[in-house]
Amino acid sequence: MTVIAVPFAGEGAGEGELSWGQQDIWGSMRRDRSWLPIGFARPVPPGTTVEGIADELRWCVSRYPSMRTRLRFAADGRPRQVVHASGEVALEVVDAPPEADPAVVAKGVQDRFQETDHDHATQWPVRMAVVRHRGVPAYQVMVVCHLVVDGLGALVMQDELARRPSGPGTALQPLEQRTPAAVRRSEAALRHWEHLLRTTPADRFTGSGDPRVPRYWEVHRTSPALHLAVGTVAARARLESSTVLLAAFAAAMSRVTGIAPLLTQLVVGNRFRPGLATAVSPVSQTALCRLDVAGCDFGEALTRTWRASLAGYKHSYYDPSALGSLVERVARERPDPAVVRCGFNDRRGLTLDVAPVDPAADPRAALARTTTHVERRQDKPFDPCYLHVLRQREAIVLALCADTHLLGPADQDAVLRGMEETIVDAAT
Repeated sequence: MTVIAVPFAGEGAGEGELSWGQQDIWGSMRRDRSWLPIGFARPVPPGTTVEGIADELRWCVSRYPSMRTRLRFAADGRPRQVVHASGEVALEVVDAPPEADPAVVAKGVQDRFQETDHDHATQWPVRMAVVRHRGVPAYQVMVVCHLVVDGLGALVMQDELARRPSGPGTALQPLEQRTPAAVRRSEAALRHWEHLLRTTPADRFTGSGDPRVPRYWEVHRTSPALHLAVGTVAARARLESSTVLLAAFAAAMSRVTGIAPLLTQLVVGNRFRPGLATAVSPVSQTALCRLDVAGCDFGEALTRTWRASLAGYKHSYYDPSALGSLVERVARERPDPAVVRCGFNDRRGLTLDVAPVDPAADPRAALARTTTHVERRQDKPFDPCYLHVLRQREAIVLALCADTHLLGPADQDAVLRGMEETIVDAAT
């Protein structure tokens, strides 16, 4: 292996507090005791050179301040971001043995990058390598810290790297995002959170009758039927398909647990806000939503979910430190505090290769092809109940991460099965 030092220089140098999106990610990193690396190992087109990949790395780090940011820690441990104007970043060149599969070697490099600890104060938050096979570049590997970018920001970077725009970027950079208008939005968001936390009845759900060891399970339900059905329901109701999935999740959770109304945190991309559409930095935060759909038909559940989620989206941009203080204060002052057990994250926007839906296909017949399996069992904590919606080419994947002391395996299966059946029934 050889290492090439790639020089870079860019605008936007300075020091300041983490942006609100970065603060959210930093909180997750501390809870998970991880630098939350994200990345890829992918084949490169024929004719790619090491020099060309070095130029890509130089262009990205020069253009995006988040990629040339290190952290400086105050005496109390709180981080501040330091954006550098210039420097050098490493590009590894790894030669795969002639008899080896370069894809396997590239995956090994990616694993090494992700599993090696990261020093936020002294190391750049990007690691890149090119894997050569028989002297020719075959794979590119890139891993970045989650403080650099979120999923939609990665798509922005991918698009701009392909086009190489020459002018300066128009997005607000992390050091610029705490504008007076943003502060006003934060204050309104905190009022919204406080209202819901103070006025939502405390749920009386006693938890699972089937706690397991390891305690935390991630269950995946892969459903071609949902791929066929959810768009039909959304079009008929003139809503986003994400709203349909959220309504079905709330209805299933209320049926299984009896919790109603259900306080749920929704992951919101926030890229509809001024200056954030093309930001290559994390700007997603969670909105608090009160879903009261128990006992009503699914059409009414859709309407209630749309109204509640719209209010949540409006109030999804805020100072996380101020929110943390608010939550602690309300918990002290309210003798019977409401409980936020659930989260919902629709991540289908990150999937580019999606099969078109055949309008003649029968979602109910496709139910026979649904599969369910336990993806992970671990004692490292998840949130109590968090649903991630993923997409394969011809299926929707419901990935439920849950504490079995809250939802046992049968309850987890009932929630996922209930979601699928509700949406397929509505479509057919």
